[in-house]
Amino acid sequence: MKKFKNYYMHLRHQQQHQSVERKWVFPLAIGSLLSLFLLFLATLTSPSGGSILPFYRSITATSYSIFVESKLHVTPPSHLPPPPRLAYLISGSAGDGASVKRTLLALYHPNNRYVVHLDLEASKEERADLVEFVRSHALFRRFQNVRVIEKANLVTYRGPTMVANTLHAAAILLRESSDWDWFINLSASDYPLVTQDDLLHTFSYLPRDLNFIDHTSNIGWKDHQRARPIIVDPGLYMNKKQDVFWVTQRRSRPTAFKLFTGSAWMALSRSFIDYCIWGWDNLPRTALMYYTNFISSPEGYFHTVICNAQEFKNTTVNSDLHYISWDNPPKQHPHYLNLADMQKMVDSNAPFARKFHREDPVMDKIDAELLSRGPGMAVPGGWCIGSRENGTDPCTEIGNTTVLRPGPGAKRLETLISSLLSNESFRPRQCV
Repeated sequence: MKKFKNYYMHLRHQQQHQSVERKWVFPLAIGSLLSLFLLFLATLTSPSGGSILPFYRSITATSYSIFVESKLHVTPPSHLPPPPRLAYLISGSAGDGASVKRTLLALYHPNNRYVVHLDLEASKEERADLVEFVRSHALFRRFQNVRVIEKANLVTYRGPTMVANTLHAAAILLRESSDWDWFINLSASDYPLVTQDDLLHTFSYLPRDLNFIDHTSNIGWKDHQRARPIIVDPGLYMNKKQDVFWVTQRRSRPTAFKLFTGSAWMALSRSFIDYCIWGWDNLPRTALMYYTNFISSPEGYFHTVICNAQEFKNTTVNSDLHYISWDNPPKQHPHYLNLADMQKMVDSNAPFARKFHREDPVMDKIDAELLSRGPGMAVPGGWCIGSRENGTDPCTEIGNTTVLRPGPGAKRLETLISSLLSNESFRPRQCV
């Protein structure tokens, strides 16, 4: 069997150029060594120039395939890394109840965890309808992995209340279960472009402490328009949504930590979320107090914390894993996506896209061509063993929930991850 060497030995401390003896080991033990080995595989190419990441998880106990060089032997299923578990926050506002339901079903997997939230702008009736939908749905009732925040928060998207809402959801997920690996925040105007089996399969081969967060310290115009002004968000103390108001005095940039900015959408490791909640060295709390008076703080808070934390700054992957269509230069809000954007979304290899108008026809096309999802159904995966005849929902019969059935979306996502973890993109784009 052909074996590999020169895999990463120290993910978090690679900046220290130490000479470490590397042993040839295959298959690697589960845990950090496997994660480091697979991170190195992401940078390899085959003789034909294609990437060699990753092995494809078996679809059944007796049938599996491997997308690597033909001379490699099949890895027994018992040696494959266990699939990760994802924890999602799906948030919306008034009128988003139906969109939250649809996005939840498109993202559903029995082994994941979900928190859904409609802010105080939504009516009590709309929130009650969402609660009843989750309570009565057979899948959610069986696996008990969907939680609705019934005591809703007021969220002003230009202020810090969105950060507070995100931290609230993360704290709930940590309290109720510690068996998840990544926290992903989405809104009702987001939609997946790959199945959960595609995503879980690909993430199976990644170090569990990687953080996917689009970030930069080059804040440009945001220095003058966001960092120096002082704002007050009425959402912190009012029960009706109002726009933020401005204080006449301006402030200098902080010297205790360096400011970073980026996308408000991210996939964060459980270890980093744990750090943000507990803040054992006080940086998360200090930064949170600073960003309380910062315009669009969701685009800076987590970025600043992670890049100023010695323990986590070398775990960042500079991407928000989204396809988003912006003006050039970008305005405050991106374009709404439609049928004309379908091929560009697929070609991006991203697992998520935004923004979508409610019930836009392009979402039906994504369901039909990328997710194989029927109306009102969850996206079928390896855990669904029922019949598909005559439009029947295959997820009414449930098999082994650890079995994954990755499809073409996994290949697209593999291409994206391989690029993000390449020598040209990974280390050089961390917290700079």
